[in-house]
Amino acid sequence: MTGILVLAGTPIGDLSDAPPRLAEELAGADVVAAEDTRRLRRLTQALGVTPKGRVVSYFEGNESARTPELVEELAGGARVLLVTDAGMPSVSDPGYRLVAAAVERDVRVTAVPGPSAVLTALALSGLPVDRFCFEGFLPRKAGERLGRLREVADERRTLVYFEAPHRLDDSLAAMAEVFGGERRAAVCRELTKTYEEIRRGPLAELAAWAAEGVRGEITVVVEGAPEKGAEEIDDAGLVRRVRVREEAGERRKEAIAAVAVEAGVPKRRVFDAVVRAKRDLG
Repeated sequence: MTGILVLAGTPIGDLSDAPPRLAEELAGADVVAAEDTRRLRRLTQALGVTPKGRVVSYFEGNESARTPELVEELAGGARVLLVTDAGMPSVSDPGYRLVAAAVERDVRVTAVPGPSAVLTALALSGLPVDRFCFEGFLPRKAGERLGRLREVADERRTLVYFEAPHRLDDSLAAMAEVFGGERRAAVCRELTKTYEEIRRGPLAELAAWAAEGVRGEITVVVEGAPEKGAEEIDDAGLVRRVRVREEAGERRKEAIAAVAVEAGVPKRRVFDAVVRAKRDLG
């Protein structure tokens, strides 16, 4: 008889947010696979429980190697509990490989629902929550980051990202470039912790704020692309709008940014249209 894999959500900040079942699962599991065993120790101490089973580490560096071992435990009838540092396993954290391998072996997989930075930030953002998509972490390299953002430049759903504090200013600046500086967003910092902060505003304003330095764990929520009008403006129309602004005395860079916001299109599209038009004129 095969065992069962339990994915357990852990607090994203305040340890008192731990779901009641988490303590039961920690105490009763045959194997507890933890992203960080030191953090697990702090959590079990706060909950007043002592795992009876074997505790092993399961993090990005050993996930591939340890997955087969845990699957064999499951195949042998063990109850394996998977916990990460914060939130739900598999959501930008270790877990996907183990779940996929367990499903492949017809092992039952269930979950202990718990706090989620994605849903918490979304709810607190003040932005539409009826439809959204989670984009995880953006690439570290500037070119790849811009490419990833351009893929969702026309996405109508609210976007949710995780980001490291030391890359936040670059990511927000890239979002402002691709989505438009006036696109609304919210930076959610240290959710449920003592110094929780929700900073809301246009992307350009948030990028300037982040340039001063930000600490803590970050979740960014960005408004989806605006609905296009009945007749979407073509590239020639974008170029005409830029020229009108330039003739009125605006610098080309500011004119392109303003037209992108007005038309509800990525700034890169307006820039490329202007460059092509100039090249075609010879």
